[in-house]
Amino acid sequence: MTYQPLVSVIIPTYNRQIELAELAESLYRQTYKNLQIIIVNDDGPSVDFIQILYPELDIQIINMPQNMKHVHARNRGLKEVKGDFIMLCDDDDLLLPIHVERMLQEIEGFDLVYPDVEIFDYVYENNTRLMTDRFVFAYECHLPAMRKFSTFFSSGCMFRPALIEALGPFDTEVFHYWDWDFFLRTAERFLVKRAPIASVLYAFSQQGNNMSGQHDHMRPYLDLLSVKHQLGELPTKNFFLLLEEPEVKARQAATELIWDGQPIRSRLAK
Repeated sequence: MTYQPLVSVIIPTYNRQIELAELAESLYRQTYKNLQIIIVNDDGPSVDFIQILYPELDIQIINMPQNMKHVHARNRGLKEVKGDFIMLCDDDDLLLPIHVERMLQEIEGFDLVYPDVEIFDYVYENNTRLMTDRFVFAYECHLPAMRKFSTFFSSGCMFRPALIEALGPFDTEVFHYWDWDFFLRTAERFLVKRAPIASVLYAFSQQGNNMSGQHDHMRPYLDLLSVKHQLGELPTKNFFLLLEEPEVKARQAATELIWDGQPIRSRLAK
C-alpha cells in the first residue's frame, strides 16, 4: 500500500458558525482523506458542535484563553502539527474537493505551493452562503513583483514543516500582512510555486469589506513590513484599485476553473 502523507490543516476561528460548518463540509468532501484538522478557537463561542456534526473528520479543537487575533491563533495551531505537510485555511474560505490531492501533486520538488482562488460575494439563506458574484484571482508568481503587490493567498497553501523550523512562527508584529511576510521570508530560502488551479473559494462580503480594510489602521503594519523586507514605499490603495494597475494586470494568468458555483451546504444547514 502506498504511503499517504498526513496533512495538518490549521484553521483559526472566531464566531463564524455557518462559515466554519461549510469549511468542515468542504474538508469532508475532499478526495484526499488523511487530514489532521486543527481548529483554534480564538476565545469565541464554543465550536464543539463541529465535532458532533462531522464525526468522520479528525478534528482537534484548541481553545485560546483570551482573544489574541488570528496570527497568534495560527501560531498556536502550529504547535499541534503532526503532519508531513501543513495547510492553512481561514474559517470563512472553502476548499474544492480535489484541492488537497492537487496540492500534494504540485508540491513535489517544492517547499511551498499555493493555488489560485475564486473570490466570491454572497448572501445568507437558511444557514448557507449563496454566491451573488465571483471573479478569478490568478497571477503569475514573479518574485520581484511580489515585493510590490502580493498575489499570495494563504488559504489553501501547503508547505513543509521544515519552513517553520527554519523561519520560526508567523510574525504577529506585521499583523495584517503576516501572510505577505511569510511568503517573502519563504521565497528567500525555499522553493515556492503557484499551482494554476482555482481550487480555493475566498469569501468576500461587500457588507464587511475584508479586503480594502481600514487603511489608516493598516498603514503602520505595512510600513513595518516594508522596513523589515526593504520594500520601499508601498501604496494602501483599495484592493480592487490595485488590481487595475498596469503592472498587476500584466501578471494575470490562465488557470483551471473547477467550481460549478453551487453553495457548499453544511450539515448545520441540513
